[in-house]
Amino acid sequence: MTPAREPCSYRADPAVPAFPDDKPLIVFDGRCVLCSRFAQLVLRRDTARRFRMVAIQSPLGAALARHYGIDPENPYTSLLVQDGRLHQKADAAIEILRHLGFPWWLALAGKALPRFVSDWLYFRIARNRIAWFGARDACLMPDPAERDRFFT
Repeated sequence: MTPAREPCSYRADPAVPAFPDDKPLIVFDGRCVLCSRFAQLVLRRDTARRFRMVAIQSPLGAALARHYGIDPENPYTSLLVQDGRLHQKADAAIEILRHLGFPWWLALAGKALPRFVSDWLYFRIARNRIAWFGARDACLMPDPAERDRFFT
């Protein structure tokens, strides 16, 4: 379990590059096909342009992962940094999906499950994601129209 931290604790961490944190930031595994497809889904469905993204393989993504005690070389979760607070595992996925409109907001039903159950299910998928869905040779690169929503 990642230790709880004060909101915006990454701002005081000299290892984390400064970045605009006025919008929620999704940190995802840019080499994982499943994770990259999820990022593409968010880009398509997030018409309000609420979310920004960064691959965990980037300097900012890796620094945020390390700040929160996650190995960027072997991530077991995507991260959502929202209002300075960390969401991870099933909580992050549900929080992201609830903002994407119907039918994606139906993922809120996942909050009815006990956290240990939803996190266990998330972990099973995360642990097998490369075997089940494959890996990319390089991280997802945004198209020019979406480049302003990505950090490197």
